[in-house]
Amino acid sequence: MRRIRGFTLIELLVVTSLIAIIAAIALPNLLSARLSSNESAAISTMKHIVSAQSVAKQSGIIDQDTDGLGEYAWFAEMGGAINVRDNTGPNNGPLMQPSSLAKSMSLVNANGVVTKSGYVYSLALPAAGGAPVNEAAGGGSPVGEDADLCETTWVCYSWPTGFATSGKRAFVVNQDGDVLQTSNLGAGAITSYNSTTSMPTPDAAFESGSAGHITGEFSVRNQPAAAVDGQTWLPIN
Repeated sequence: MRRIRGFTLIELLVVTSLIAIIAAIALPNLLSARLSSNESAAISTMKHIVSAQSVAKQSGIIDQDTDGLGEYAWFAEMGGAINVRDNTGPNNGPLMQPSSLAKSMSLVNANGVVTKSGYVYSLALPAAGGAPVNEAAGGGSPVGEDADLCETTWVCYSWPTGFATSGKRAFVVNQDGDVLQTSNLGAGAITSYNSTTSMPTPDAAFESGSAGHITGEFSVRNQPAAAVDGQTWLPIN
């Protein structure tokens, strides 16, 4: 009768060890690839937001002070998920159709932010004097926007939903269209931006002289002064 030979204990241990070694080598590479992919997607999304804001303003669909000059929009307004604001109040205008931003970016949660592909996105528009207001929970106008300043100013940040697991770098962009990045390793009392537990304030990337406002200049390589959040913000290469 023919004997059937199985694996010895030593052979099984060798195979198991080889699998563990391969996994130890491959998993960090897979995580690094995932982080890089999510960060690249975030940069691309920030650039799309710049284009979407330009379309929203040029369309003139938002004109709270009825002066004939279009104003910048909220995520939910650009995505056509909620009616735009008008001179009678929030969400009383028409829907933006066609929308200028992907529908996925109009799904504003209870924290007033959007989560997509491992990154969180927040948008701020200026109130009187340039102080920021954030998008309302669920999307759209929180009231308090300054119509004149909304014709010239907005700012958007993106940061990881899980620091070092979905991404590392944080990004910012405004009406000028240049995306800036920070290593997001924290500085001083600021911890790494992470999910909704540690979010950048709207003035975070602005030079310290513009603290509390979003109508000033970004701090680029700590010029013209250090950033409000103490981190170093650099242009995307």
